[in-house]
Amino acid sequence: MGSVRVAFVQAAVAARARADRPYSVPERLGMAGLGGAVAAVGYPVLTSHTPLALPCPLRTLTGVPCPACGMTTAATRLASGDLMSALAANPFVLLLAAMTAVLPVLLAARLLGAAPPPGPWPPGRRRNVRRVVAVLVGTSWVFQLHRSGWI
Repeated sequence: MGSVRVAFVQAAVAARARADRPYSVPERLGMAGLGGAVAAVGYPVLTSHTPLALPCPLRTLTGVPCPACGMTTAATRLASGDLMSALAANPFVLLLAAMTAVLPVLLAARLLGAAPPPGPWPPGRRRNVRRVVAVLVGTSWVFQLHRSGWI
């Protein structure tokens, strides 16, 4: 009986150590996506019953859309099942939705020890990720400027 208790305590300590580790950048982005998913469901309810709304600061001050303009609309429409309308507002919502869908599985696998914890990224990988993010942001901004009639 004592060895079972010791094994249980060791497993609990190991699980706790895995839970206390720092999260990787993709995990952090995915958690932001989870928060966005919750907001996408709650935001329409809030705005339909109150005068509250979240305007884009850049667009409000300058009239120029930001790279993330339309993301709230896209997320709320995707949450309600209107895929075409979500894509018309901001097609990059699918990337966020995919990361959000994969994140709980990844976190559970890492918490249970089925997947290794994230390791540090080498400088070359970090540089490549920055380039990909810059291209995605630039492409999104061009899309928003075109959608709004700026180009």
